[in-house]
Amino acid sequence: MFSRKQISPPNTPLEEEKDKYYYSKYKETQFSLNNPNLKFAALVFIFLSSWLLLLLFWFPPKTTNNVAVLHLAHKTQNPETINLTTAAATKSPFEVPTCDPGVAVYVYPLPPKFNTGLLSRCKTLNVYTDMCPHVANRGLGQPLPKLGSPADWFATHQFIAEMIFHARVENHPCRTLDPARAALFYVPFYGGLHASSMFKEANLTARDELAVDLVDHLQAQPWWARNSGRDHFIALGRTAWDFMRATDGPDFGANSLLNLPAVKNMSVLTVERHPWQGSNQHGIPYPSYFHPSTWQEMLTWQNKVREMKRPNLFSFIGGPRKGLEKAAIRNEFIRQCGESTRCLLMNCGSSGASKCHEPSEVLKVMTESTFCLQAPGDSFTRRSTFDSVLAGCIPVFFSPHTAYTQYKWFLPEEVKTYSVYIDEKSSASRKIEDELLKISGEKVKAMREKLVDLIPSLTYAHPNATDVGFGDAVDVALASLANHVRKMMN
Repeated sequence: MFSRKQISPPNTPLEEEKDKYYYSKYKETQFSLNNPNLKFAALVFIFLSSWLLLLLFWFPPKTTNNVAVLHLAHKTQNPETINLTTAAATKSPFEVPTCDPGVAVYVYPLPPKFNTGLLSRCKTLNVYTDMCPHVANRGLGQPLPKLGSPADWFATHQFIAEMIFHARVENHPCRTLDPARAALFYVPFYGGLHASSMFKEANLTARDELAVDLVDHLQAQPWWARNSGRDHFIALGRTAWDFMRATDGPDFGANSLLNLPAVKNMSVLTVERHPWQGSNQHGIPYPSYFHPSTWQEMLTWQNKVREMKRPNLFSFIGGPRKGLEKAAIRNEFIRQCGESTRCLLMNCGSSGASKCHEPSEVLKVMTESTFCLQAPGDSFTRRSTFDSVLAGCIPVFFSPHTAYTQYKWFLPEEVKTYSVYIDEKSSASRKIEDELLKISGEKVKAMREKLVDLIPSLTYAHPNATDVGFGDAVDVALASLANHVRKMMN
């Protein structure tokens, strides 16, 4: 069928005037093109336009597709194949924490002798190690360009969390400068650094002096009296054992900070809580080597972990220990791993000590392994647990106190979703390889994905970063602590 031809209505006087105007302009243009200079300019314009169209044809822009993929990742919460070329202009796919009045934290302006003043004697802050390289960059340590961007990767000391925590909270969006508005009062005491400098101090009064001074200072503050310190907290980079000197038994160099009645009123964040006497203690992660400033950097690392090839069924990084029980299980792991063709062993005895203290070597072993054995060290916990998660290597625990009773704010209640547990006293601990081979490939894949999801909340973001776009270990700690204090006060 044919459509009927439409007849245009006659022009109005106004339209006729417009026609005359455009016609006269067209005639002027036609006439002006006889000018040789304008002809040349027109030819140049046509040539450049054609060249631009050719470039667009061969190199089309990709922005639209990247944004679409990122939007899909944000919806699915599983961003496995995200192109980050336009990431800065899009939303984070992570759950981003927000600050409400219940999480407002006030940072006490302590006298320098309790924190930053200690750093002036960094060479003697640890009786075994020069801490000067480690307290650099606000506790992050020295950059590690071998592992990636030197702005993200650092040789971070395992007992330095208190410095990083302090730096993060100072720059945190939940910080308030008005103590009247605060729900939490943070006491930035570098207790771990001080404790490790006094391990060999025989005079117990001298060993405890700074801790006693801290309590005297706090109790003189008006905000302490409001709730007797129950809304106050400290963060410590060493285990609780280093601050709970026992009156009976051998002296290992601990002070009595956590035994002081006033400190028992406070909340204590520590990399290892006392499993039986730590009712006011809450475990926080040991710092690993990755400290991203943006969610794009975090997402890039997560995607890299998913794609890593893992030729080894399991691995063990560690050395022998003194003491009958510790030595027995360590020696057993070293024996089993050494005899297996499916295990990668990094022995941290005298011959392998240098590699064990090289972050790139440690992460190489873990990223090439499906499972990582986590034997208790000098105490129940290990920094290696968090290196393992960062590397996507499923941790195998042999004591519930290595992780399960320690980090309840950070780890899922269903422990089988991200880890393997083998009782160190069971017969299964003598045939680890056989136990790990029983786990299906599908289960392994699900466990690794759970680990990858945990990486952000177990990571300490770069202290200088603002609006990182994901919840890091400090975000989780502050939100969980605020909830705990609120319930306790009510």
